[in-house]
Amino acid sequence: MRQRYLALLSVFASLPAVAITFQTRLESIEWKVEGDKFECRLTQPITDFGAGEFVRRAGEQATFRIKASGGMLGSGSATLLAAAAPWQPGRGDVNLGAVRVNNSTIPFNSSQGQAGGLLAGLMEGRSPVIRHHGQGGSVMEIRLLPVRFAKAFSDYQACTAKLLPKNYEQVKQAQIGFPGKDADLDAHARAQLQVIADFLKADPTVNHIELDGHSDNSGNRLTNRDMSRRRALAVMDFFTAQGVPEKQITMRFHGERYPLAPNTNAANRSRNRRVTVQLDRLPPDDKAPSVVAAGSAAATS
Repeated sequence: MRQRYLALLSVFASLPAVAITFQTRLESIEWKVEGDKFECRLTQPITDFGAGEFVRRAGEQATFRIKASGGMLGSGSATLLAAAAPWQPGRGDVNLGAVRVNNSTIPFNSSQGQAGGLLAGLMEGRSPVIRHHGQGGSVMEIRLLPVRFAKAFSDYQACTAKLLPKNYEQVKQAQIGFPGKDADLDAHARAQLQVIADFLKADPTVNHIELDGHSDNSGNRLTNRDMSRRRALAVMDFFTAQGVPEKQITMRFHGERYPLAPNTNAANRSRNRRVTVQLDRLPPDDKAPSVVAAGSAAATS
């Protein structure tokens, strides 16, 4: 395939401007929808090139990328267009801006805004076009066609409706606040923890949770330490009630030792009353104990 592309370049090398377009024949156009709770993909294969693909991860909006089977684009810049169809007289192309491309199997990923513009264009009968200007004035275009898009987009939306609220990068670290001076989980904290618990149920490879309880400096050292323990324990109890094995949870408590902000006013003290949650993927033989006493090496790290 790459040899065919190089041959095309050599044929047209003597011309002042060469335009090579990759697109699938109209009668062969197909859209594929694949996905799970973590990611949905809407893909159109492109003959002799690869594919154009919209990808939406849990907790994010879609981006657009192309898959190149032979590293055909090279490095540089390309323009994304929502191009008007020939049967749409009077409608100009919509320029969605530039992307940096490289010589790899996935030359670029668009921004979320650019992908949204391409999807909106497809609903209007426009074609996503990647236009790359090469050496000697040559131009390469990769074009997707809107044929049979409406049904595929409906299936894609059905897939995205089942995505988790957040992805791993968004849930692997969290701070659970305690606006009050007690160790009770409020509605906001429970909602945060429920999102994490739902992710743990969907992805069993995430098999370890580290909880670190903290307090402000409103009490003495011993009472602050105990309050931080009670807060970490409240979070631990929430997870175990959701079916998380206790052996997968490490709990530490630090009292007032690690404030996020100086304990100089009520707002800062509220920020410091918290439990931090850290998710990890550990090998089966590398799981930490469920509770680590404050003051040990692990607790003070």
